[in-house]
Amino acid sequence: MKKKQQQSPFVYSTNPELMKTFDDIEECETLEPSAQKLKVKLDTKQRAGKVVTLIDGFVGKKEDAEILGKLLKTKCGTGGSVKDNQILLQGDYKTKVIALLQQLQYKVS
Repeated sequence: MKKKQQQSPFVYSTNPELMKTFDDIEECETLEPSAQKLKVKLDTKQRAGKVVTLIDGFVGKKEDAEILGKLLKTKCGTGGSVKDNQILLQGDYKTKVIALLQQLQYKVS
């Protein structure tokens, strides 16, 4: 039997321009809560039928999105994550999240 060769995703190069990091990308400034329009919706796609509350539309630095995500996770008593300025909360917390965001002066739809 022949053994299959596994191809490595790594490529060796001496060109320093080839390996640019994501740190070079500038992040935009975080807008004030009253200037942001967030969308809150429930999502079940690619999650084996489990419901996730998705907060989309955050404009700002990744650190600020993570702070808001941590606050929402703490207030709802659930887990979640922040990816690409989208905040994911495990479970159906749509009404509670909308009320919390409105208390924080965010525009919610």
